[in-house]
Amino acid sequence: MPPISVIRRHNALALFKEFAEAQIAAGVPPKGLEQTFAAQIQISPSLWSQVKSSRPIGDQMARQIEALCKRETGWLDIERAHDIADTAEAYFIEEARKAWRVLNAKGKRELLREIKRHLL
Repeated sequence: MPPISVIRRHNALALFKEFAEAQIAAGVPPKGLEQTFAAQIQISPSLWSQVKSSRPIGDQMARQIEALCKRETGWLDIERAHDIADTAEAYFIEEARKAWRVLNAKGKRELLREIKRHLL
């Protein structure tokens, strides 16, 4: 199971994705949605940017986000399956796919071994 900081970040990103999709479906232009979401959860756009990349979400902020996004207490703490791939993740996956396709069997084993080494 991933650390609580990772679970909370993934869930917060899923809340943002849900928010952004609803706003865009309502005809709101995508520009500025990050700032609007930050305002909705009552944090600065700078803090939201930090949360998205690496800053841990503490208990107080987690409860604040849950309340303001109309989720039950503890919602951010539960591991869920989300499709929240960001640009960097999509880039990594594409590069890994390219590498996989050009490598021989030995190279593929080495690539997998290296990826697994970083998971431990």
